[in-house]
Amino acid sequence: MAIIALCQVAALALWFSASAVVGAIAAEYALPPSRAALLTSAVQAGFVAGSLASAVLGLADRIDPRHLFATAALAGAAANLGLLWVPMESLWPAALRFATGACLAGVYPVGMKLIGTWAERDLGLLIGILVGALSLGSAAPHLFHALWGGLDWRATIAAASASAVLAAAAIPLARPGPGLRPAPRFDPRAMLAVFREPALRLALLGYLGHMWELYAMWAWLGVYLEASFRAAGGFGAWDAAVPARLTAFLAIGLGGLVGCIAGGLLADRLGRTWLTIASMASSGACALLAGLAFGGPPGLVAGICLAWGLVVTADSAQFSAGIAELSPPGRIGTMLTMQTCCGFLLTLATIHLTPVLAAAWGWPLAFAALAIGPFGGCLAMARLRARPEAMRLAGGRR
Repeated sequence: MAIIALCQVAALALWFSASAVVGAIAAEYALPPSRAALLTSAVQAGFVAGSLASAVLGLADRIDPRHLFATAALAGAAANLGLLWVPMESLWPAALRFATGACLAGVYPVGMKLIGTWAERDLGLLIGILVGALSLGSAAPHLFHALWGGLDWRATIAAASASAVLAAAAIPLARPGPGLRPAPRFDPRAMLAVFREPALRLALLGYLGHMWELYAMWAWLGVYLEASFRAAGGFGAWDAAVPARLTAFLAIGLGGLVGCIAGGLLADRLGRTWLTIASMASSGACALLAGLAFGGPPGLVAGICLAWGLVVTADSAQFSAGIAELSPPGRIGTMLTMQTCCGFLLTLATIHLTPVLAAAWGWPLAFAALAIGPFGGCLAMARLRARPEAMRLAGGRR
């Protein structure tokens, strides 16, 4: 399980490798905001396309998860590294980021399925550890850029690709747990169960409310922090960019890791629906507070963002754990892949919407728009909690 989690951290450094350095890339090549945003949204679009193809073909349930993970991580590393050789003013960077996202569809949900095979009444904790690894891996480029940003943005891209190669080399050392089930007969219609079954549909709606906020927050938190710190002043000779990058890393990576593990422990003991509702209510409130605090004392802004990073991912794993508990045996990989496909499709809208709203009306309105998602997700999970199927979740109706 430790190998699986470490490989997830290493491979998912690819996700925000370009987003963490988008400011440096845009400045060097004079890219307009819309072109710069493509470096993030193209990954999301690629992940959606890759997840949909994987769900239709049932790859996550039909191929040895270690082989699928390793192949996808290697291909993603190659696509990401290609950014160093293509003209940044062209559409090639967006195409390579799309390919990187498509490859990550063979990493993230596959890793969740693989670690879930070891679950023994602690599914929420195990998937929480893996989603925490996703958070830490996604935040790693912010740390790379903070440490090596003075060298060149290309160092961050290269470091993320090297990290994914190490993940591909190490994942064969892991082995599936006793919970691995043989795949049933191939049926492309199986992926539609997440829409047909009422309980699965409500769990998916809760997840969509969560995803409305999460990736836009991750993608733009560093930009928000740097702009807020510069507006507040007080750094003297220090450049506000470095503390902004380090704060973003802590909020996304370490906050996510601690939040996911704590959320998993609480959900397995106190209830899956209770934890998701509490987490989304808290993260929505943090989004509103962060927007209102823009330009305020850096310590206050950083504290709000660290708290936001802690609660915004505390429920991430619990939606996937809930989908796994509600899914037919042998179809868990397909259901998880379909769930992530829908969630990441939604993130395309909010990733593009957030900087537009921030530029037009300011960060308070931009982050208020993000809060809509988690508050709507609370309603969906409250409805799921009232259904008889909720008894199949950890904690039942608690």
